[in-house]
Amino acid sequence: MNVLIYLIPVALFLGGLGLAAFLWSLKSGQYEDLDGAANRILIDDEDEDLR
Repeated sequence: MNVLIYLIPVALFLGGLGLAAFLWSLKSGQYEDLDGAANRILIDDEDEDLR
């Protein structure tokens, strides 16, 4: 039972770290254009054929 004294704060810290990373990704615009990234793979660029 003494190990819970260490595991609970570690779990809370890791959860807070994950939440902070998620909020940072929202603030930096990582989820702005989800459809554009999905459709970009389907577009055949003619410039790539010249390389």
